[in-house]
Amino acid sequence: MRILFLTHAFNSLTQRLFVELRRLGHEVSVEFDINDRVSEEAVALYAPDLVLAPFLKRAIPESIWQNHLCWIVHPGPLGDRGPSSLDWAIAESAPRWGVTVLQAEAAMDAGPVWASVPFAMRPATKGSLYRGEVTEAAVQAVRQALDNLATPGFTPQRAPVGADGQPGTWRPLMCQAERAIDWSRDDTATVLARLSAADGHPGVLDEIGGLPVYLHAPWPESSLRGQPGEILGTRDGAICRATLDGAVWITHLREPKGLKLPATQVLGERLAGVSDVPLDPFAVPAGETWQEIRYREANGVGYLFFDFHNGAMSPEQCRRLQRACERADQCDTRVLVLMGGRDFWSNGIHLTRIEADEHPAEASWENIQAMDDLTRTLIEMRERLVVSVMRGNAGAGGVFLALAADQVWATPGVLLNPHYKNMGNLYGSEYWTYLLPRRVGEEAVDDILGNRLPLGTPEALSLGLLDAVLESQGAGAEAEVMRCAEALAGNPALPERIAAKARHRAEEEAHRPLQAYRDEELARMSLNFFGFDPSYHVARYSFVWRRPHSRTPLHLALHRSRKVRSGKGECQGMGTLGAESSV
Repeated sequence: MRILFLTHAFNSLTQRLFVELRRLGHEVSVEFDINDRVSEEAVALYAPDLVLAPFLKRAIPESIWQNHLCWIVHPGPLGDRGPSSLDWAIAESAPRWGVTVLQAEAAMDAGPVWASVPFAMRPATKGSLYRGEVTEAAVQAVRQALDNLATPGFTPQRAPVGADGQPGTWRPLMCQAERAIDWSRDDTATVLARLSAADGHPGVLDEIGGLPVYLHAPWPESSLRGQPGEILGTRDGAICRATLDGAVWITHLREPKGLKLPATQVLGERLAGVSDVPLDPFAVPAGETWQEIRYREANGVGYLFFDFHNGAMSPEQCRRLQRACERADQCDTRVLVLMGGRDFWSNGIHLTRIEADEHPAEASWENIQAMDDLTRTLIEMRERLVVSVMRGNAGAGGVFLALAADQVWATPGVLLNPHYKNMGNLYGSEYWTYLLPRRVGEEAVDDILGNRLPLGTPEALSLGLLDAVLESQGAGAEAEVMRCAEALAGNPALPERIAAKARHRAEEEAHRPLQAYRDEELARMSLNFFGFDPSYHVARYSFVWRRPHSRTPLHLALHRSRKVRSGKGECQGMGTLGAESSV
């Protein structure tokens, strides 16, 4: 089928469906929902069999859904309607939720239902559930809907009529009044539910030290206690705040017209007198707490977890992780497993921290140097086998950081974006000129870097970017990783394999030192940061500030790139309201 994605952005769910449907043999083109005219033009150019809306912030134009089959991917169970579906589910502690594929009609989320897939909720933030359970259910639901579409005689059913006379139950947009926290009255469970329901967007509006801020990225704390609302301590950029019966960590804050940044960076001098509460990554805490980096050992294997918000890695985070890697390299183990975080492996340098800096070019340079130092530490580990386990998505330099290991595993459903070009033709570093060719061969390098499209695990495995795809996802993945890693550590051939690795690294260093790769990459990166071409800085600004798209990039919009290639002229093929965003 010819399927046109009509979407607000090419987010993680849209990317996953894009990869899955192309793997099934469908032709997929993407159009960003800029306005009615642009969307109508996209439909006219592509003449799709199906318009699929995986992530929209407004209704599909009537001129489209009246004349074409249009499906909405709604993050709610059968009969649920409204723009804050998942928010309400988390806030009210729903035990189960779901994803529904329904046909677009005049009433929002009230059309005939083509498929609906339920899932069990877990205690997590909205973003984590969206990237996990919601995405997996959406893939199943879209596939079921396509199967139903191909089934002779199948008729989509409507949900039972609700109080407004429309099918299903309408739930309104959740406003800040319903999200607000009363620190003097709310217990920890209530605070966590409200913060989790608003995580990512829009956050919970609050006030700290007279400063209005949105609260983001919560984590439970089981030991620290204080007066409700009091800030009890800081750790790795986060603040711990007392509730009525306990405390929670809040890792990020955002001023109303500002960027989402580590809480301590936003509050600054308002934290005078608040003590830091450090926690050794190699120490096991007594209960639940915020620990950005942690190391554990079991049966001859070391496991290093690093859970960085949205996968972005600042210079400080890179250096802390590098120190943890160096310390792990001194432990009495033969295998080191880099576990990353559940939601993200890594997305490379911290673009938001860079954008917030007074000197973004210099901040970019510091960040890439720290990423390179970390990557080199992993490459030069010669006395143990290193395994990267991608349990969450990875992009740009984060992919190449993973390739610094001897083996790379991934859980099903993970997406890789092994390219830099979407960020203003950034050249990239992290020793990719050394790491990528040795895995995929010189002839495949340009195709991988120039593709600018996400790769699913089957595609990444076939290219050589992955060595194995695990069977489990979510909570089950960790147990499977442990079984596989312990089997690797217990293999009698492992000592010789490690020795061969050390010999090979010495031979490669003699042939061409790692520093030569780094110097060449950074020479190109310096032009991105300090040169006359501002495209990286423009792209970073657009990405971080979520600047509205002015057009769909041609590598996504097949219907427009075909028109360009056919010689009808670039201007006719853009469907723009202005210049293209660099992202």
